[in-house]
Amino acid sequence: MKLSDKNKVVLITGGAKRVGAAICRSLHAEGFTMMIHYKSSFHEAQALQAELNLHRADSAAIVHGDLLDIENIHKLVSATISQFGRLDVLINNASTYYASELGDIDESKWHDLMGSNLKAPLFLSQAAATELRKNHGCIVNITDMHVERPKKGYIIYSVAKAGLVTLTKSLAHELSPEVRVNAVAPGPVQWPESNPQFDEVYRQRVINQTLLKRVGEAEDVAKAVKFLIADAPFITGHVLAVDGGRSINL
Repeated sequence: MKLSDKNKVVLITGGAKRVGAAICRSLHAEGFTMMIHYKSSFHEAQALQAELNLHRADSAAIVHGDLLDIENIHKLVSATISQFGRLDVLINNASTYYASELGDIDESKWHDLMGSNLKAPLFLSQAAATELRKNHGCIVNITDMHVERPKKGYIIYSVAKAGLVTLTKSLAHELSPEVRVNAVAPGPVQWPESNPQFDEVYRQRVINQTLLKRVGEAEDVAKAVKFLIADAPFITGHVLAVDGGRSINL
């Protein structure tokens, strides 16, 4: 897939804000048409849709869905094809992130964290597979730098994201040669919202552990995603770290 290709359609989960919104803006600026999934961020999704359509009419739409519900997962694919007539790229970006310490893990947390971070990408990829094969498309999964060095107190999240790496490689096998499947593993990019754990002391420690001595921007992840979609025709089954070197300095 080349950047010069126009009218390629992207479905991105969790695309309304933060890293997801940066990915949407980056790909849209290169001519891609965006179907933006959201769960609870309706106003942000609506504003982003309006922003993108102001630049290019009828080039962005939004779709609501709870990714823990399999029926909603199928709806995302059918809504995209119904709206734009095709699907070329799937980006599994939506993620739930919170602590799950040993002794405090219950089935609800397991269902929530595994569902959003691993189950949904699997079933959404399966639902999109036929259309992606037909169009020689690609999938990009957003995982995490902690998959190889699990973060203490985040057991379920770490397990789910590690599973997403294996899913990426498995899907690369299953969907070849028509569909490429890769992942991006961000490090410290944007601090989670409303989490007191990420105070100034913690943030400075993270920066000190990062070889480039700064926190990344959402746009850094967006550029990596764009590369894997548009400029990497001979890359599949790969996980691209975007972490400022932190993963090799822990």
